[in-house]
Amino acid sequence: MTKTPGAPLQLAFAGTPPFAATILEALATRHHVAAVYSQPPRPTGRGRRIEKCAVQRLAERLAIEVRSPTSLGAEADALRRDKLDALIVAAYGLILPRSILSIPAFGCINVHASLLPRWRGAAPIERAIMADDSKTGISIMQMEAGLDTGPVLLQTSTAITDRDTGDSLTERLAQAGAAALLDCLDRLATITPRPQPTEGVTYAAKLAPEESFVDWAMPARTIALKIRALCSRQPAHSFVGDDRIRWLFADVKPCGPFTATPGTILDVAPSGIVIACTHDAVRITRLALSRGSGKPMDAAAFCNGHKGLLKPGEIVASP
Repeated sequence: MTKTPGAPLQLAFAGTPPFAATILEALATRHHVAAVYSQPPRPTGRGRRIEKCAVQRLAERLAIEVRSPTSLGAEADALRRDKLDALIVAAYGLILPRSILSIPAFGCINVHASLLPRWRGAAPIERAIMADDSKTGISIMQMEAGLDTGPVLLQTSTAITDRDTGDSLTERLAQAGAAALLDCLDRLATITPRPQPTEGVTYAAKLAPEESFVDWAMPARTIALKIRALCSRQPAHSFVGDDRIRWLFADVKPCGPFTATPGTILDVAPSGIVIACTHDAVRITRLALSRGSGKPMDAAAFCNGHKGLLKPGEIVASP
């Protein structure tokens, strides 16, 4: 099939979180999106209120039909009727059946937040930060039956800095993914797919709830990376008495090896809460409490509003 380069395409889109919504918003400015697939509304937050996902909310504002099937297999006939050039997928949350992959003229195209073949799978952004990778990026990939194994149409990279969190990197990659996808679609008929290398394959396993627990016996660098990676998706946390404290941003305070028990609070100051690890210490500069509003605060606000809750010499624990 041939298309005039840059001509609007007939598309469907499948995605769920804000990362995907950023891509959908850009897509809708240049192409016709016949339908949007997203995960159905689910309970969320402390009150467990039923809320629509970011993609559904945006699609409704854009007056695009929203479909939320439990499986895309039942959507084959609907997708054929849509006469699609391509189905675009970004952080959808469901596996596409083999029967769907060949329905659009140019197949199904995935916007994946890593430099494939590194970090195939569900949590590539968090895994890249936790692994202390120096860079990551976006891969626009032709989908096939395997897990993120398809040939790559286009890649773009970005550095991971010591100020990056899961949130900041997700936002940057969403913007990069939107731009890369539009570029790719403009040249879709002329791009030659590039098979992924067989070397360098890693898997970004889905985040498990127990990964939010902090093991203070780990090196400070490992702990700080985890805290930054998990800052909002499922924040790292510990307990002091009955209080659960979510750690949202941390860096390393070089101190060398300690005789203090890992998890011992060394200092509580507006510049940060310093906690001993096996080697060096972690300095927490942003956190949230389970009590009160639960809103994030910096260390200075914590010292002003919760004086005495954390004291030097105390041990913060993880179950």
